[in-house]
Amino acid sequence: MSAKLLIKVGILVLSMQLLGCTRSEVSFSSDVQPIFEKHCIECHGSSGEGITTSGFSVLDYDGVMRGTSFGKVVVPGSSMSSALYLVVAQKTAPEIHMPPHHTEAWAEGRGSPLSADDVAIIADWIDQGAKNN
Repeated sequence: MSAKLLIKVGILVLSMQLLGCTRSEVSFSSDVQPIFEKHCIECHGSSGEGITTSGFSVLDYDGVMRGTSFGKVVVPGSSMSSALYLVVAQKTAPEIHMPPHHTEAWAEGRGSPLSADDVAIIADWIDQGAKNN
């Protein structure tokens, strides 16, 4: 291969990496479920406030994909259309951010926002089709 072609291929690969086009596949069981277990299961587990209020369970893939009593929260392939992503990324009204971390929630000793990495993992999982993997 010529040096010019190698440079062009290198630039293309670097560009794809910078744009996120070559990100590795996110696994529900290995990447997403641990986030739910750490930050969400207390309320959205078997009998927490989140279950009784919305019906949303993070106990397993089927519960997440079932959504809430108000409807689905994951639109496979589109994090920006998925309520799950919008509430954990703080792109909604503060009173519905998840985990609850507004002033009143802090006073009650409840949650803090997910890390940017955790939010990105959830977004990537949804954008990659929200697979049960």
